[in-house]
Amino acid sequence: MKPLLLNLSLASMALLGATNAISAPEFTLESPDLVAEKSIRPFQYWDQFGCEGNSTRPTLVWSNAPKQTKSFAVTFYDQDAPTGSGFWHWQVYNLPKDTTRLAETLPSQAIEGNTDLGKPGYFGPCPPIGRKHKYTFTVHALDVDTLPVPAGATAPLTGFFIHQHSLAQATLSVYAGPRAAGE
Repeated sequence: MKPLLLNLSLASMALLGATNAISAPEFTLESPDLVAEKSIRPFQYWDQFGCEGNSTRPTLVWSNAPKQTKSFAVTFYDQDAPTGSGFWHWQVYNLPKDTTRLAETLPSQAIEGNTDLGKPGYFGPCPPIGRKHKYTFTVHALDVDTLPVPAGATAPLTGFFIHQHSLAQATLSVYAGPRAAGE
């Protein structure tokens, strides 16, 4: 009888946990300027290394962040860059907890961290000629109001602090390339 009661209790707790997980809305990231898992448009490419885009940053919109979120960080990362460690195209953090959209203008308290170019700011994709790369925008819900990133931190160090304080992430992945010479 005791094993039966124990099994029923465990089954009830598992069902209750599954019900709570199902009812929680998913933290999501979307963009009116991008289609998930599709190619980014050429005008959004960077204007260096043979690419001829405008490096136009897309509008990003997110919803259903965890209630305990105190701030946000947003990153743009090329996981296929031929560096052995990917390539950071953008990092912005200290976005207020009520932020749910980024367009052309960033909130005044936002800080753009260094990219893998060694300077802050956004730069669009520019995959090598003939290669297709996957790029991922990620919104990180953070457990701190202000991310404790030291001044002048490298992109990987900023990424470390973001991941140390991340409660949840919402992602949007897109592709760039393959492009031909002169694109």
